[in-house]
Amino acid sequence: MSVPELSHLQIAVLDALGAKELSGRELREALKQAGVSKNGPAFYQLMARLEDSQFVRGHYDEKVIEGQRIKERRYTLTGEGEKALRSAANFYTPIAARYGLA
Repeated sequence: MSVPELSHLQIAVLDALGAKELSGRELREALKQAGVSKNGPAFYQLMARLEDSQFVRGHYDEKVIEGQRIKERRYTLTGEGEKALRSAANFYTPIAARYGLA
């Protein structure tokens, strides 16, 4: 079993995405609920790295709210992201089980 190529923060993002498509705002809120807080620039930098690695796919969704055009970044997990997340889970689960954490 090899060491995961993802950081704990990247694992948290991929896990929060799961099979859903989420906006950056929704994803940041899901992470906050899990105890992970990143400021806006740091969060979008992290997401850009995950997109560059092809673990997530992002696109802009345009909306009109109260007469204002808003561009919202939305994200989905890719097959590569699922594979990396599964690999991390396979690595950490036996460790957690040894310590009675799983």
